[in-house]
Amino acid sequence: MDDNFEHIRRVRLHHPERIGELARVRVTRPVARDDGRLLLIAADHPARGALRVGADATAMGDRYDLLERLAVALACPGVDGLLATPDIVEDLLIMGALDDKVVAGSMNRAGLPGAVFELDDRVTAYTPGALSRDRLDFGKVLLRIDMEDAATASTLETVGRLVSESAALQLPIMIEPFLSRRENGRVVNVLTADAMVQAVSIAAGLGDSSAYTWLKLPVVPDMEKVMAATTLPVLLLGGDPDGGVDDIYRAWEDSLALPGVRGVVAGRRLLYPEDGRVADAVATAAGIVHSTAHVVAR
Repeated sequence: MDDNFEHIRRVRLHHPERIGELARVRVTRPVARDDGRLLLIAADHPARGALRVGADATAMGDRYDLLERLAVALACPGVDGLLATPDIVEDLLIMGALDDKVVAGSMNRAGLPGAVFELDDRVTAYTPGALSRDRLDFGKVLLRIDMEDAATASTLETVGRLVSESAALQLPIMIEPFLSRRENGRVVNVLTADAMVQAVSIAAGLGDSSAYTWLKLPVVPDMEKVMAATTLPVLLLGGDPDGGVDDIYRAWEDSLALPGVRGVVAGRRLLYPEDGRVADAVATAAGIVHSTAHVVAR
């Protein structure tokens, strides 16, 4: 990997224009293939300063280690693509790791954990125009709705605008919606079926067209009720990286059997498994996502 990293540094120093060229010539693919399922590896956490994995407060802060893990994950059969911010996408473009992959660009990373402005989720990374310019396949936006925080109104307006702009470009956009609230100064998401039904209903109505809107949802109890709230394609969140791995995988399997669920977006759960074996964790996830595609007629 050292040669790859030296190449990245050399391109960034001497030929930054090469990054845009690599984006324009990247080999692309349809978002969904025959089984209609997607497994995306998420790595947009660092842009929000969310670097912790388990007891290591800065695990994702080692960019070289993260890129090594991402390269291993993306090379595994059954992995369809990546969700990340421009800095990580561009490093992987230089490494040649994104051909024939679905690449989703993260948009609003301003709501830093613990900040007084945490719910002011402004656009600080990709825009729909930039995603189209770089021939990426998806946009992703976080939508946290706190009925007691006035900043939510601005976030709703922003997400609605991003949905409209993406639809005009025929660019799929996934919204990750939550009802949120502050508890002892911390923002927490309400992970009940009723709360998610409300969040899904609000998110689906944003923008001047929902034709290209997807949802990225956590697995919660009574997931059937949540999925009954929308006809939009849904990708599941990977789950708490500190939770029990068997429980997480079982929850994916159960939810993937529901109509409308199209796959999983997982990050730290797969990139930082307890035993350190990234390829094995990713292979297990890929088997779950793609082997259950026949369970429910779509």
